[in-house]
Amino acid sequence: MGLIKEFKEFAIKGSVMDLAVAVIIGAAFGKIVTSFVNDVLMPPIGVLLGGVDFKEYKAILVHAVGDTPAVTLNYGMFVQNIIDFLIIAGSIFLLVKALNSTKKKSTEAPAAPPAPSKEETLLTEIRDLLKEKK
Repeated sequence: MGLIKEFKEFAIKGSVMDLAVAVIIGAAFGKIVTSFVNDVLMPPIGVLLGGVDFKEYKAILVHAVGDTPAVTLNYGMFVQNIIDFLIIAGSIFLLVKALNSTKKKSTEAPAAPPAPSKEETLLTEIRDLLKEKK
């Protein structure tokens, strides 16, 4: 019974829920970036390079024979996925950098230590007087 209780506490903690939300938002963000790269960024780059579609770039390792499909090395998709990754990594870097800069601004200077109480002041005076007598 203790194991189930511990799991419940773990699963309900805010950090686990935050992580789940982050994964879901990250997956959606990945789809947006993939669409941006495939549908907005790569077509103009393909036009600039002479009407090339990067998805079509591949090296045929074994040609198709009868019903057996060709074995290909799809390096065009690899290049496109690298571009996806770089855009996602750059976006996350900028987001984390912005969050860190707002955290630094919101961090206040540490508060000055509280003034000593009347008892502490009195004890300090007594100590100083005793030191003078020696």
